[in-house]
Amino acid sequence: MKFSLHIPDFTWPGGPSQLGPDLARIVETAEDCGFDMVSVMDHVFQIGPVGPIDHDMLECYTTLGFLAARTSRINLTALVTAAPYRHPGLLAKAVTTLNVLSGGRAWLGIGAGWNEEEAKGLGIPFPPLKDRFEMLEETLQICLQMWRGDEQPYQGKHYRLERPLNAPQALTRPHPPILIGGRGERKTLRLVARYGDACNLFAGPDLQHKLDVLRAHCETEGRDYDSIMKTCTMGIDPGDSESKVDEVIDQLRKLQAMGIQMVTSSVRGVHNITPLEVIGRKIIPALADQ
Repeated sequence: MKFSLHIPDFTWPGGPSQLGPDLARIVETAEDCGFDMVSVMDHVFQIGPVGPIDHDMLECYTTLGFLAARTSRINLTALVTAAPYRHPGLLAKAVTTLNVLSGGRAWLGIGAGWNEEEAKGLGIPFPPLKDRFEMLEETLQICLQMWRGDEQPYQGKHYRLERPLNAPQALTRPHPPILIGGRGERKTLRLVARYGDACNLFAGPDLQHKLDVLRAHCETEGRDYDSIMKTCTMGIDPGDSESKVDEVIDQLRKLQAMGIQMVTSSVRGVHNITPLEVIGRKIIPALADQ
């Protein structure tokens, strides 16, 4: 099992003046401790499950560029890009740029987007859900076309590109891995089967059902189910004095038995560094060869 560190919160004791040093320390520690990936949210306001709306929130791709410069091995992704927030051509260029400058470590994490409040707050167009899913699929098509070097015009319902030139190309071939986030059974998991290299689900009682739905979509699309990396979001709290380590390992082994290959974890008290060190010392090794 692989581990990805998700950083959804930037409201830490040091305040904005220390966000750069704090983030660098966190991601450098995560890399040293054996995490395979680091991700940040593509939000411009903080979201309710994490904290108050006016808590500190950093723009996603600027942050990933900063993290790329402070690391050398760990992969980088948005969890996940809101498709309507960025024009597909510029998004393909942004992920390509991050991939090239990081030595091939950038993924495209993407979904349809859901936070209407923040979009309207900053004046970002936020069309109805049906349109957002159409925009998501066109964005995936455009990114894949640009990454294979096809400069023919693209004519879709929502986007038209006269010459989708992408130079330089991403270092990761045939293209940066595509992680599609979301658990919708009719649309999202169908898009995973059609375009995705990885899915992102949630550790909950319906997880096995969602995996079964994905398998069915793969059969319909003629896609090898095993070729898609199954990732799952689960908060990890090793506890004070490592009191919850065994409990966490047991939970992770159950996910692994279901076919989950990477766990994406927000870590309580991550800015204190100690929880990351405990995960690296006790939890990651316990799952490494399972």
